[in-house]
Amino acid sequence: MITVANRIFVAPEYAEAFEERFRSRARLVDTMPGFILNQVLRPVNPGDPYIILTLWETRAHFDAWVQSDAFRQGHARSNALPAAAFTAPNRLEIHEVIQDTSRAQLQIEPRGKPFQIHAT
Repeated sequence: MITVANRIFVAPEYAEAFEERFRSRARLVDTMPGFILNQVLRPVNPGDPYIILTLWETRAHFDAWVQSDAFRQGHARSNALPAAAFTAPNRLEIHEVIQDTSRAQLQIEPRGKPFQIHAT
């Protein structure tokens, strides 16, 4: 299992519009094989980023999502907010889950290679 965390720094005056984007999202990822969940985490401290957290059964499932037409369709509205809405570049992080207290039979993901979304 892996987690994917996209840390997005949003200017306070755009927070509501940013949250609305996720409330009205296309939900295409929800039907992808290997997809477990999507959480949008709102920061409580000023200046901290929103975190868009997804869980996947395997890295291969996530890689298939990123290469899919559904991914391109789901992210087609990514530039719906102006550049001023973001106070810093986003940061994408992938983590391999090595322990999960809610999953006693967790199959540990083999150590993977670094992720590059625009790799050719």
